[in-house]
Amino acid sequence: MEKSLKIIQDDPLLAPFAMAITGRHEYAIRKEKELLGAQNRSLSDFASGYLYFGLHKVKRSWYLREWAPNATAIYVIGTFNNWQKSEDFRLYPIDNGIWEGRFPEKALQHGDLFKLLVEWHGGCGERIPAWARRVVQDENTKIFSAQVWAPEQPYKFKVKHFKPQTQPLMIYECHIGMATNQEKVGTYTEFRENVLPRIIADGYNCIQIMAVQEHPYYGSFGYHVSSFFAASSRFGTPDELKALIDEAHKHGIAVIMDIVHSHAVKNEVEGLGRFDGTPYQYFHGGDRREHPAWDSLCFNYNKNEVLHFLLSNCKFWLEEYHFDGFRFDGVTSMIYRNHGLGQDFGNYGDYYNMNQDGDALCYLTLANKLIHEVNPNAITIAEEMSGLPELAVPFNDGGMGFDYRMAMGIPDFWIKYIKEVKDEDWKAGHIFWEMTNRRAGEKTISYAESHDQALVGDKTIIFRLIDADMYWHMQKGDETFMVNRGIALHKMIRLITASTINGGYLNFMGNEFGHPEWIDFPREGNGWSYKYARRQWELVDNEKLLYHDLNEFDKAMVALIENEKKFNESSIEKVWDNEGDQLVAYKRKDLLFVFNFNGQKSFTDYGILVKKGAYKVVLNTDSKAFGGFGFSDDSVMHYTQPSHLKNKEWLKLYIPSRSALVLRLQ
Repeated sequence: MEKSLKIIQDDPLLAPFAMAITGRHEYAIRKEKELLGAQNRSLSDFASGYLYFGLHKVKRSWYLREWAPNATAIYVIGTFNNWQKSEDFRLYPIDNGIWEGRFPEKALQHGDLFKLLVEWHGGCGERIPAWARRVVQDENTKIFSAQVWAPEQPYKFKVKHFKPQTQPLMIYECHIGMATNQEKVGTYTEFRENVLPRIIADGYNCIQIMAVQEHPYYGSFGYHVSSFFAASSRFGTPDELKALIDEAHKHGIAVIMDIVHSHAVKNEVEGLGRFDGTPYQYFHGGDRREHPAWDSLCFNYNKNEVLHFLLSNCKFWLEEYHFDGFRFDGVTSMIYRNHGLGQDFGNYGDYYNMNQDGDALCYLTLANKLIHEVNPNAITIAEEMSGLPELAVPFNDGGMGFDYRMAMGIPDFWIKYIKEVKDEDWKAGHIFWEMTNRRAGEKTISYAESHDQALVGDKTIIFRLIDADMYWHMQKGDETFMVNRGIALHKMIRLITASTINGGYLNFMGNEFGHPEWIDFPREGNGWSYKYARRQWELVDNEKLLYHDLNEFDKAMVALIENEKKFNESSIEKVWDNEGDQLVAYKRKDLLFVFNFNGQKSFTDYGILVKKGAYKVVLNTDSKAFGGFGFSDDSVMHYTQPSHLKNKEWLKLYIPSRSALVLRLQ
């Protein structure tokens, strides 16, 4: 009998679904062989389409190639020929639906704008090349065009080889456009000059950039992509994005991007909607073509040409821009035929049935293999809410090969808890269980809130806790009860979330200091205002405001975690849990974490059974430096006292109401 995959050996409850798991694994192996053919090639060789397709200058000629199997004729129109169809700028069919045009060196210049005029039986239309690397929008007409990007002195990376620090991974999620405090769209250069230094000072070791791929509608947050190989020009030039990544690497910070391969914008002129006149060139036909909830189009992962396009897209961002990996958006939507909409995933049978999209699972598996083949140190994260078991398991063990999965249940838990549970009913042990409830062997990215929790119609954690008092009472010395409560819980929520990680931690830009209000991009409903699509950095820079102190706490928390070698791999052991007192304590290596969620009681000489020794406070959420009351003297060394147990002694602590202590065994 053939030996089962390791994932099934490790989890006997998966045994009834061994055929489905093994079948998916073997399908990926067969598909890879099919894509590579008889030649002795690698996935990386296969995924090099961006070096062939699109516009390229080779010696003294320009070459432009596109895949458009339904086209009957293709012309290049642009500023160089007054946007008129001409035989001098015509593409010709080669084979397998590929079209090619060759033009003299002088025919195109850096900065020229162009499109394709694609003709098919019964129609024609202007199209932006699918493989375009630079797409710009006219400020007056709002029309998008591809742009020739061939500067005389292209950007040269100063940091040639970079290896991310992932022990643990501390991610600063950000959006370039809203990273300015001005009511406008921010730029790559402004981010590099003004925001990157903040991230460096805050201690995060990874930046996750949203909305990199070109998208027609700014308010889509970058999730309705039109041009998959073009870095959004509304933030600046390709060279300016490269300079940002290079500068981050110089300071030891990895840079990953949100990559959107789960769907595409429906636009036809700007996007891939009907690139060659057919609705199904890149996408499903029939009722599977449109996403029922997202007003977008769903890729057909069964087509080898689509796999080639998307896999090449992965490699392109790694090679061309030196990104260190990806957070794959909308994975749940990809891997289920019903996109996971309105479905509960309560048992393994909910995963392994005819609802699974085997082609999407295969694509994601091959994408992970490719990414780690191109860069063995690359980081891949899956945004997936169903909890599919093999997602973040190595391919050779039967998994799909993601390095991490987003712990999407944690922010949902915090919102529900804050909204629905009275302070006196908060159960510290239950909170601890929610933070640590995950599959063994799979690394997760924990977070209290990301950009999702701040979008219009929702509220950030700090805004839920403090509400209207944020507008009037965030100045030190003028706090209200609501402000003091919110400040205390904001720190505790982040500390218990970050200190229980088994892979990494994520924070969205500005939330580290309790950025007020919500995120709302300019749209018709708000008069196209940028008021809520920016970050008010002046709040954190004002030392008279509590925002400054929240940021100081976040710095100290990140430093504590990062300075512990392989913190994320250390075991978590609960050492005390008293629901009546609303107190929980746990240890990781020599660090002891003690949380008192009680809003009414501070405890004096509270006893916790721990390993014998001397304990020193290394972080206290109630410190005055962090906007607390400073009730404790953290310079005092705490010594254990004998107990009736052989290997445990009593550690007696003063634990103020709504506070958390971190102590180190000396």
